[in-house]
Amino acid sequence: MDKMVIYQVFPRWFGNLKYPLVKNGSITQNGVGKFSAFTSTALAKIKELGITHIWYTGVIEHATQTDYSVYNIRQDNPDVVKGKAGSPYAIKDYYDVDPDLADKVQNRMKEFEKLVKRTHDAGMKVIIDFVPNHVAREYYSDARASYVDDLGQHDDTTKAFAPNNNFYYIPGCPLHLSFVDSYGDFHYSEFPARVTGNDCFTPAPGKNDWYETIKLNYGVDYVNGCICHFDPIPDTWNKMLDILLYWAGKGVDGFRCDMAEMVSVEFWNWVIPKVKEKHDVCFIAEVYNPGEYRNYIFNGHFDYLYDKVGLYDTVRQVMCDQAPANNISGCWQVLEGIQSHMLNFLENHDEQRIASYFFASDPRPGIPGMIVSALMNTNPVMIYSGQELGEPGMDEEGFSGRDGRTTIFDYWSVETLRNWINDGTFDGAKLTSEQRVLREKYAKILNIAKTEPVVSLGAFYNLMYANTGNPYFNTHRQYVFMRKYQKDVLLVVVNFDRSEQKVRVKIPSDAFVTLGFNDNKPAVMTDLLTGESTISTLTTACPYQLTLPAYSGRILKFTYSK
Repeated sequence: MDKMVIYQVFPRWFGNLKYPLVKNGSITQNGVGKFSAFTSTALAKIKELGITHIWYTGVIEHATQTDYSVYNIRQDNPDVVKGKAGSPYAIKDYYDVDPDLADKVQNRMKEFEKLVKRTHDAGMKVIIDFVPNHVAREYYSDARASYVDDLGQHDDTTKAFAPNNNFYYIPGCPLHLSFVDSYGDFHYSEFPARVTGNDCFTPAPGKNDWYETIKLNYGVDYVNGCICHFDPIPDTWNKMLDILLYWAGKGVDGFRCDMAEMVSVEFWNWVIPKVKEKHDVCFIAEVYNPGEYRNYIFNGHFDYLYDKVGLYDTVRQVMCDQAPANNISGCWQVLEGIQSHMLNFLENHDEQRIASYFFASDPRPGIPGMIVSALMNTNPVMIYSGQELGEPGMDEEGFSGRDGRTTIFDYWSVETLRNWINDGTFDGAKLTSEQRVLREKYAKILNIAKTEPVVSLGAFYNLMYANTGNPYFNTHRQYVFMRKYQKDVLLVVVNFDRSEQKVRVKIPSDAFVTLGFNDNKPAVMTDLLTGESTISTLTTACPYQLTLPAYSGRILKFTYSK
């Protein structure tokens, strides 16, 4: 069984080749990517990286400052839209796709359906965002079926909370956004004020709040001690079930559930099995509280959770030489019994780019980081579009300032992707030699992760404890572990140091006993990164010697005859 390898990509900027760009530019000035940019050639090139799933981020229609009223799409008030393009997490219509992404706006859903088919034909699966906790302040569905009531359509706005209200209210108080530059007669007004998406129960959210969104009500009375009203099933639960079934019916294979822990686990316990009864889909949760991991896996029925507060944070510190590599061991130790449910990554739209000045200022530390993240266990791994090219994310795009991230709010294009795509040829001719080498390294690592059974199915054994105090192995800058499956043993050693290191790895007798293979028995050793093979052996009698170039790793597979 192949390991799950996800490629997260923003269609909004993936296919946008426009240059030069204007800070805070409109769609006319800066252009926008389209579903159609994911041609069969583009998808084949993405698949070359070892990708099994593509997470198309920002598919569902969200609030924007671009006017599509000619297509009977309500125009949004710019007071409550972040950036010219708008946040993909301020959902405006759960039953529609972002019109920005269509070549012909009136055919936008058909164009998305064709993208799903092209992705499937290319041998990959489709993941989209499901944003359950909040919607845009001006949410209105013009694409919903006639039998579907709109969110808030029947709410009792005189009550702060009612079990079947879809939103929370602050009765008698208007919304007050003191920090926005209002647009004359178009000043946004809301009465009574609704609670802001990040659990901001005040009529005057600040500019650092998710002020462009309103929180959905799943039957929890936050005002009166978080009393739960789950019987009978709240109206919002049924509405969300219908939305999930709608998208699964479009051929979507999985949902990345935004801020899933801000929605009660009881809802997930109810809705996920109902969706899975009818469709073969996976659910990935954005959860940041380790104390809730097991709750959302075992009670919430999530397939996978972000391993952000743990492996990501730790590996980032190691990559930046702010923590010793042996701290990584603590990450898997606290995940005993649930490691297979964690999603590993080094970049996503929320996090800073590895090559940015805010992270490592260099893409190369991502190589040992990715080897660890991709090969340490059986669980899925994800990369972010442009990561494989060393994208620094240091543009100052507009609403999103120069922060080491690629904007999710502005119309923009990405230089490394423009050069890789090269007018649709994807020949990489405009890439630097360093960028081409980096992409090749990512492709090798991720293809090993995907196709090697010893990675996707094998047992894990940590070798760091056996090399503590080893004068020929620096546990601050190197990390080492083994994997075992059937006749194959994998020895993985990475070097986070900026200089070449010669190391000697001690293999304890317990490794042979625990993993079930013989000490000092000859095997065919294949260097999976170079393809070179020789006869070699692992033994407690003599440390295994390797040379590790700067920011690199060795992935050695020992295949035994029996």
